[in-house]
Amino acid sequence: MKGANDMSSFSSFLDPAILFFFLGALAGMLKSNLEIPPQISRFLSLYLLMSLGLKGGFALADSGLGGDVATSLACAVALAIILPLLGYQLLKRFAGPFDAAALAAAYGSVSAVTFIAATQFLETRGIPFGGHMAAAMALMESPAIIMAVVTASSLRHAQSGMVNGNGTAALTIGAPSHTGFGKILHESLTDGAQMLLLGALAIGYLTGDTGKAAMQPFSGDLFKGILAFFLLDMGLVAARSMSGLKQASKWLLSYALLAPVVHAGAALLLCMACGIGPGDGALLMALAASASYIAVPAALRYAIPEANLSLLIGMSLGLTFPFNILVGIPAYTHIASLVLG
Repeated sequence: MKGANDMSSFSSFLDPAILFFFLGALAGMLKSNLEIPPQISRFLSLYLLMSLGLKGGFALADSGLGGDVATSLACAVALAIILPLLGYQLLKRFAGPFDAAALAAAYGSVSAVTFIAATQFLETRGIPFGGHMAAAMALMESPAIIMAVVTASSLRHAQSGMVNGNGTAALTIGAPSHTGFGKILHESLTDGAQMLLLGALAIGYLTGDTGKAAMQPFSGDLFKGILAFFLLDMGLVAARSMSGLKQASKWLLSYALLAPVVHAGAALLLCMACGIGPGDGALLMALAASASYIAVPAALRYAIPEANLSLLIGMSLGLTFPFNILVGIPAYTHIASLVLG
């Protein structure tokens, strides 16, 4: 039995999509001229989000909207608020306040590719999960970004000497000095990728089995190959992002590998308390353990220009993403099956 489990764990490393990530990382480390044009990379990510939304909608149409859906979504939102708040309190001990706010946002938000890899892992092992988890992913993306912008605004006011009577920074949410809070809020909630994901989820839910049959050649047959191509690109970017870690302290490097484990543990406890099943629980653990390397840097580039985004990308994409893909997802799935099954 132990040998069978070992073989199952080892087989996750032999998944073609994962091996293409290795190929991209190797090419990047060897400074190969292998490159995916940015517009092609953008198309691949949009395709994956659209397919993921459709799959989730089709599955949701089959299962229906029940109490379990609301429970899972509530847990997702709770994690999206609690994790960045706690993360900032810890990170500001090891990094400057603006870097700490940006890193807390990255590790409090989510990685869509990590989520997609987790769904593929569950599907190959025949572990069922709810289609509504795609909506959970969308809900978990924005809260951490909003909190980072609010935190940065408070820090700027403190640095400008705008202090209230008891010596704490006066928090004025309305007008960060660089980019309006309303603009950041609007962009985080209407981001094109997130709207595509939620729109595809709604379309899948409305069209059900008829839509699934019509879209199968696009969202089903092509999905694995497109995912492999995208992970090849992620391997290239991950290898090249390692330069952002050269000046990072050992504590921040440790955080990039330990935070996913702690966050996944928090999600597991929440799943146990709320009676969430192993499939949805494994995905919630993977989401909590993931770190955003696309949405957060894009949103904070102008909102928090004081932050070192190369450090953020190096940690989230160079360390946390490979850890979750290679070690985390199999471990989260195994633990969720044992504890929540």
